[in-house]
Amino acid sequence: MKIGDKVRFLSEVGGGKVAGFQGKNIVLVEDEDGFQMPMMINEVVVVGKENYETSRMVEQKAKARQTIEEEEEPEIEPADRPITFKAKPEERKGGDKLSAFLAFVPMEIKELSQSRFETYLVNDSNYYLRYVYMTAEGSAWKLRAEGEIEPNCKEFIEEFGREDLNDMEHCCVQFIAYKRDKHYLLKSPVNAQVRVDTVKFYKLHAFCENDFFEQPALIYTLIENDVQKVKL
Repeated sequence: MKIGDKVRFLSEVGGGKVAGFQGKNIVLVEDEDGFQMPMMINEVVVVGKENYETSRMVEQKAKARQTIEEEEEPEIEPADRPITFKAKPEERKGGDKLSAFLAFVPMEIKELSQSRFETYLVNDSNYYLRYVYMTAEGSAWKLRAEGEIEPNCKEFIEEFGREDLNDMEHCCVQFIAYKRDKHYLLKSPVNAQVRVDTVKFYKLHAFCENDFFEQPALIYTLIENDVQKVKL
């Protein structure tokens, strides 16, 4: 049994194609709607061009149970197993040049004077980014968030109100870029400090239409096409 094989269920009507595996005994079966179901390998059978008919189901299920008894391996419910299969992020053309942005999004754009805001980091590249987000407090820095962003994704950082703006006037984003399970070009670490104009949070026109959010946002460019826009 391999990824792409068509299979049908032994204990119920239906089937699909193999999308992946969890350990040695669990197979992920994807149906026509794209929904993936974890099934015991001995509960499915590979089929050719035939449809998912249930003839001989009882006979094949009995053989499968006999195999389990011979191996003396206890049956484990699929829900009790950790999910180990994870689809790899898709890469896009032009994404091998680093582009990353710091974004502030109002939660209620139509009531800007009362709205709270959300902070996001946007990774517009084919690289994973390991990041640290900080704000300045005098000559010292306060860590606000750290983590990893997958390729071509955005990461929610925090929610804040206008009462927090004075603490966010001077922020810094540091990150390193890498890929998994493949070779890649080495990228220099990014250390971008941003002076946030807090007055813009009171002006509707400061929040613009963009490619990353359905609603208008205030966006600061950290690096674009491998060129760092905000430098020390």
